[in-house]
Amino acid sequence: MTTYILFCKDKPQSLDLRMATRERHLAYVGGFADRLKLGGPLLDEAGAMAGSVLVLEADSLAEAEAFSANDPYRQAGLFESVEISALRVTLGKLG
Repeated sequence: MTTYILFCKDKPQSLDLRMATRERHLAYVGGFADRLKLGGPLLDEAGAMAGSVLVLEADSLAEAEAFSANDPYRQAGLFESVEISALRVTLGKLG
């Protein structure tokens, strides 16, 4: 199992789309509670949600990409960009 970080930036002026899709997103990621180690919204300078960061344990990059592709936020076209990278945890714990 490998740890992946997903760094997702929202498109500009997309808070309404984020809020309209939020419950479906939360239900989706909730189904991965055993593999999703950390998650939450990125905030802009005013404190409004402007993206997402997720830390996911997956068997492969392809599995992490599939997780991202099936996220209701991504399917709704919320994100301007999505970066997925393997992560070696050296500080802290992702219990």
